[in-house]
Amino acid sequence: MHFKLPTIAFALYVTGYLLSQNALAEKTYVYKEVDGTLWYTNVAPTAQDTGRFKLISITGRSTASAGCNGLSIEKMQHREMQFDSTIRRYAREYRVDSKLVKAVVKNESCFDRKAVSSAGAEGLMQLMPPTAKSLGVTDSFNAEQNLRGGIQYLSELMAMYDNNLRLALAAYNAGPGTVKKYDGIPPYPETQRYVEKVMKSYKLYLREYLDVG
Repeated sequence: MHFKLPTIAFALYVTGYLLSQNALAEKTYVYKEVDGTLWYTNVAPTAQDTGRFKLISITGRSTASAGCNGLSIEKMQHREMQFDSTIRRYAREYRVDSKLVKAVVKNESCFDRKAVSSAGAEGLMQLMPPTAKSLGVTDSFNAEQNLRGGIQYLSELMAMYDNNLRLALAAYNAGPGTVKKYDGIPPYPETQRYVEKVMKSYKLYLREYLDVG
């Protein structure tokens, strides 16, 4: 199943509910038609697809970074404070550093609970619909549900990779199946940038915490 929109469209996504959760989180395939129209899909190309379209890239899941454009530091901090207590509560429950959670949320959605990425991920922690469903999240735009589900998922990934933070972040972006396939961080620029950006944000949160302490 594919959705077709003009090249300038940003809100283009394919949910593909019949696919597994890992397959959906794994990759975004970008095709280009002769007329310049772009297609974004989670579905792997078939012989028929490659006959009609040109595959121009395979990436990790994109974040909702468009909502961060022009956002001041003050505005970002104001958004962050709205969710501080909820993040801390679920971080304690699932034994994840709240500063790591904030680093993920900052890079996923800039603390915008209504954020939607071009890949179809939703809410503060940018949950794909099937992932959200598997975590018991019925409304990804509900901040409480989204944070609870996202933090639970992050906790599961940390346990899966023996607290290897970089691998857990890579899996959060590109899916555990992809990390397993490449036996490490996959060679997708989107995913590699994501890991480095979240790590940088996490270090800044840690530094602020130490400075305050």
